[in-house]
Amino acid sequence: MAESNFIDYVKILCRSGKGGAGSRHFYRAKYVPKGGPDGGDGGRGGHIILKGDRNMWTLLPLRYRRHIYAGNGQSGSGGRSFGKDGEDVVITVPCGTVVYDADSGEYLCEVTEDGQEIKLLRGGRGGLGNWHFKSATNRTPRYAQPGEPAIEKSVVLELKLLGDVGLVGFPNAGKSTLLSSVSEARPKIADYPFTTMEPQLGIVAYRGGRSFVMADIPGIIEGASEGRGLGLRFLRHIERNAVLLFMVPADADDITEQYRVLVREVEQFNPQLADKPRVLAVTKSDMLDEELIEEISKTLPDELPTVFISSVTGQGLVELKDVLWSAIIDDRNRIEPMPITHRPLDIRHRVQEEDEFIFEPTPIDDDDFFEEEDWDEIGWEYGDEDVSTDDSEVADEDDGNTEA
Repeated sequence: MAESNFIDYVKILCRSGKGGAGSRHFYRAKYVPKGGPDGGDGGRGGHIILKGDRNMWTLLPLRYRRHIYAGNGQSGSGGRSFGKDGEDVVITVPCGTVVYDADSGEYLCEVTEDGQEIKLLRGGRGGLGNWHFKSATNRTPRYAQPGEPAIEKSVVLELKLLGDVGLVGFPNAGKSTLLSSVSEARPKIADYPFTTMEPQLGIVAYRGGRSFVMADIPGIIEGASEGRGLGLRFLRHIERNAVLLFMVPADADDITEQYRVLVREVEQFNPQLADKPRVLAVTKSDMLDEELIEEISKTLPDELPTVFISSVTGQGLVELKDVLWSAIIDDRNRIEPMPITHRPLDIRHRVQEEDEFIFEPTPIDDDDFFEEEDWDEIGWEYGDEDVSTDDSEVADEDDGNTEA
């Protein structure tokens, strides 16, 4: 994957902008000796926003942009002049991107539609100027609110391709050959295991000008959930598929047992995948005669739709399309679409070389943050009666604003 442009896993460090401080300013003008407080509010800190883009197919642009910081809000000034809001940062991602907390592995959000915007991190609110706190009993408030601090979080972005049919099988089961036979996709095909090293998508033409999307993922082996082979890293791409097409070659020692192994590995990755419609395709069936096909059919589960195909000769491909289309239409006609439960990230599903690419976070000045007791002392509600300060101490300067 290091030499490929298809990147489906990225870990980045995001930080929203901190809010600007409110101003402690008093109006002074000729013949106006007691103008009163007129300190403006601080500006809002910038947000970190995710936006879906259907024209993107990889997270490659984020691989070399691991630190994303929004702009800070500016401080308020005299004359009730509000500070400028911090600049928002919009991160463009492919549709189907899922976001996790990098520290806990908790699922946060997902982007599934083109143009959809999700506020990942909220910018800090700007502090209120001292003109908010004037009252009949406190005509010269010599205090203002500081801005809210920034929010910093390391997140993991996973891309889960959007497709109708997902191909699941052992290496050299004929998945790439099938995809190249029924679509215009041209995946790499060779006679050695793990030829496919990244997911492939193909548009399969059907009757009446209709079509559906088929997703081919790298082969999995028994014990993939324990890290063997390529592990379960690529199974995320079939979580959104309507139908799972399990592929077992006809020359396998036990077709039923291989199918059960594949199902077990898939369920260990995400138990919800057990509820998806399944179809079994016995590949390389051109080496079987009718008697062998009948004998093998008796050993397969009765409730499982099974099609004997050969991608080389075209045997059974039309019937396979019919079965897949019926399963897709049945899934689309559900009264309520099946929701996707994104399992939390754990060590089996993480890409260590990507996780370790995060640099040390840039240290933040302690003065930029305020303890919770500071917020309680100042208060966020207008006219807070608990607001208190020592009126005997008047600062000469506050965030670049002078007090006359």
